[in-house]
Amino acid sequence: MPTIIVIGILVAAFVFVSSIYADVLWYTQLGFERVFWTEYLSKAAIFAVAFLLMAFATWISLRLAYRSRPVYAPDGQRQDAMSKYQSQLEPMRRLLMIGVPVVIGVFAATAVTSQWQEVLLFFNQVDFNETDPQFGMDLSFYMFSLPFIGLLTGYLISVVLIAGIAGLLTHYLYGGIRIEERGGVVIGKPARIHIAAFAVGFLLLQAVNFWVDRYSTLLSQNGRVAGALYTDVHAVIPTKTILAIAAVLVAVTFIVAAIMGRWRLPIIGTAMLLVTVIVAGGIYPFIVQQYQVIPSEKTLERDFIQKNIDMTRKAYGLDSVEETAYDVQLNPQKNALSKDSATTTNIRLLDPNLVSAAFDQLQQFRTYYKFTPTLNVDRYEIDGVTEDTVIGVREVNVDPTDSWVNQHITYTHGYGLVAAFGNRVAAGGRPDFMLSGIPTQGVLASDETYQPRIYFGEMSPDYSIVGGPEDWEPRELDRPASGSGSQDTRNTFDGDGGPSVGNFFNRLVYSLKFASTDLLLSDAINEESQILYDRSPKQRVEKVAPYLTVDSNAYPAIVDGRVQWIVDAYTTSKNYPYSKQQALASAVTDSLTGGTRAVAQTGQINYIRNSVKATVDAYDGSVTLYAWEPEEPLLQAWQKVFPTNIKSYKDMSAELMSHVRYPEDLFKVQRELLATYHVTDPGGFYDANDAWSVPSDPTQSNASIKQPPYYLSLKMPKQEKEAFSLTSTFIPQTAAGGQQRNVLFGFLSAEADAGTEAGVKAEGYGKLRLLAIPRELSVPGPGQAQQNFDSNATVSQALNLLRQGASEVKNGNLLSLPVGGGILYVQPVYVQSSGQTSYPTLRKVLVAFGDRVGFADTLAEALDQVFQGTSGAVTSENGENGESEEPGTPPATQTAEQQLSAALNDASAAITAGQAALAEGDFAKYGEEQAKLQDAIERATEAQDALTGAAAPTDAPAPEAPASETPAP
Repeated sequence: MPTIIVIGILVAAFVFVSSIYADVLWYTQLGFERVFWTEYLSKAAIFAVAFLLMAFATWISLRLAYRSRPVYAPDGQRQDAMSKYQSQLEPMRRLLMIGVPVVIGVFAATAVTSQWQEVLLFFNQVDFNETDPQFGMDLSFYMFSLPFIGLLTGYLISVVLIAGIAGLLTHYLYGGIRIEERGGVVIGKPARIHIAAFAVGFLLLQAVNFWVDRYSTLLSQNGRVAGALYTDVHAVIPTKTILAIAAVLVAVTFIVAAIMGRWRLPIIGTAMLLVTVIVAGGIYPFIVQQYQVIPSEKTLERDFIQKNIDMTRKAYGLDSVEETAYDVQLNPQKNALSKDSATTTNIRLLDPNLVSAAFDQLQQFRTYYKFTPTLNVDRYEIDGVTEDTVIGVREVNVDPTDSWVNQHITYTHGYGLVAAFGNRVAAGGRPDFMLSGIPTQGVLASDETYQPRIYFGEMSPDYSIVGGPEDWEPRELDRPASGSGSQDTRNTFDGDGGPSVGNFFNRLVYSLKFASTDLLLSDAINEESQILYDRSPKQRVEKVAPYLTVDSNAYPAIVDGRVQWIVDAYTTSKNYPYSKQQALASAVTDSLTGGTRAVAQTGQINYIRNSVKATVDAYDGSVTLYAWEPEEPLLQAWQKVFPTNIKSYKDMSAELMSHVRYPEDLFKVQRELLATYHVTDPGGFYDANDAWSVPSDPTQSNASIKQPPYYLSLKMPKQEKEAFSLTSTFIPQTAAGGQQRNVLFGFLSAEADAGTEAGVKAEGYGKLRLLAIPRELSVPGPGQAQQNFDSNATVSQALNLLRQGASEVKNGNLLSLPVGGGILYVQPVYVQSSGQTSYPTLRKVLVAFGDRVGFADTLAEALDQVFQGTSGAVTSENGENGESEEPGTPPATQTAEQQLSAALNDASAAITAGQAALAEGDFAKYGEEQAKLQDAIERATEAQDALTGAAAPTDAPAPEAPASETPAP
């Protein structure tokens, strides 16, 4: 049995040590070993201090109580219960004297160790050079010192209480405290001193707590707004001061009692302190709030509400929002968009949330590839023109039921990026690719200009074994072979992407880590093999920078010949005075979060800065951190802790800078706050009669899911030139029990373009612009615009035709654009036929301005319908105002199947438009649509004949109009 126990202990120790060793290998390979050792040793030091403090206090309390126990002469006639307990405990007394403090110390220290970040920040704090509006303390006190003081006093109180209770129990067991039948409770002098000492320690620590609680009122979230309000300042803070002084005085009475042996004074003092806590700490503030503040709340709280507004806007970076009154036009005029070509040219018709299926069908090529369900939006310069781009990574898709060799040796990586123009589509409504195929090629890049292999991505396997010597036969399946060959090519990873498993010991360590005997015994592992794991970009950034909060979305970009995942990271806190706290998970959740865009971290925050931009190389997994806001105090404090791990943003290349953008999660948090804190007058803020909310996504059936913000290239009113921006809208906040009014109250944009110059931020980057719409105007919001689309008779009829044959109509993202003096809504409409290999194709475009709705094959046509025949817009479909190509003209590159599909769609559109013209009595328009119908039928016939090989007829009779559609003479 001793042998078995020893072996079990050794095995457990080896497993524990091997886990640490694996982490050391991982961090060392990435060059972030200092992060691991700093965190690990800091936790170890905190654990040791906390353990020794608790264990020693408990041990000394037990020992002193035992040594001062009263000694009685043996008396067989007075064998009480305590003597029995003493005799039972005596054989194991020494073990208990040591074991009890050790066990208590371990549990207590483990709980404190998780707060290692607060400890390190306290010892490395940096001044904010800003003071709070109540006490005039530097904000660093609240951000760095106050959390540590709270942690320290709380732990010391637990030490005093546990050690004191342990000592009292020992005194009781050994007779220092006795309960006699006639004499009541008898407390010996050593026990009295013991009680007094711990009471003094407890009271002094409570005094510190009372004093510190004065400052904690500035962090309160319990009032009408966050921070110390009238009752706090005039009742709570003064009474906390009184209670701190009273606790010190009562502690003095215990010292006197310990010396003189008279307990009446400390008992009276303790009772008075409890009464004071109840009266001064509870009843008095309640009376002030109930009978002084509530009747005059708006007046008395005005100054404190102003403090909350100012500090909250500072904490979330909202203090420099540029607000503009936007007098919206509701009636569309001819050529109204002629001055908005910078925006209309870049209107994105490709919905990244819907076209992933098209990417899968058109660009997957093999079942072992996969695109994420939601693609990303970026921008690239093509022939001197910046184009909005929908981009995705062709990642490896491993079958979890496949063999171990296939899962971890064969299918190790994806291959290439696929990108499409965001503002136009190709024939048949398919994405118009600027980078596609295997090998990848296009106007954006080719295999010769960048490294296409994706070993690190959002859907990579848990771990892969890669690499080998030069003469090693490649075993990693690479990509489909070029030409007509059916065999796929194979590759051997030649980078430095993971720890070595070339020796037996490392293989044993990782076999234990991943619970795999195959990893230990496989012949597919050689002396040059590496193991790649923790491969998600967000996960890698979280591990090398555990003090940062990572954005929920990582996006890929081609940077300097490599695919780089760009990850935004934040320094956050919940200790900013007078700032409203936000639930991070709730604030950033919308219709696109989930899956690979899951919220990385949760919790309450009331301060956030996008302090760091990170990149993760998709080929070798290397992580680079850039200090994006180097003057941010929290980041400066962490740089003192980890001085060599973060580079300056000035080290960013021009190509990397051109793909940096304003982060989504920060924008979502800001828009949540701005819904209330756009009001800067405390009186109006108190009335809450102008509160906004973020609208629900009108394309989703679940009305509680928020509409996501959208990246668009646009030019805001009063903006000098167009810029890549992140946008969102606001509607009125619904009162309790009230009905939602889906009218537009505000439009927010953040300039998201960081510039194209190496190491230099664009001057306008991060600029928040808010368009405030006059409340007397009834401008349709996103939900109302969607309702106008859905209820339009012409649109409904056309969509019903598109649904024929079990096809499914899918509404794309509803974009809101401040153009033409008003708000323009644009929504692409996709159609997906039934079948496993089908995918959504863009068939129609919906447009709304005011209450006017346009619905056509192209954006230009839909705009013309809305703006009285001529919008004046320059779109991606035309080169100049209003001169779009006839929708019935088949591109020369279309196949016969695509021509047939396009012709049938044109025929359907002509029938719909003819019916609408007939209903309005516009017979000239009806005749035009009949001509289009005839042309579409002829093209459909020709395409069908081309498919079947039949000769096309020279003349086709015009179809007769249905009786219901024949115009009256």
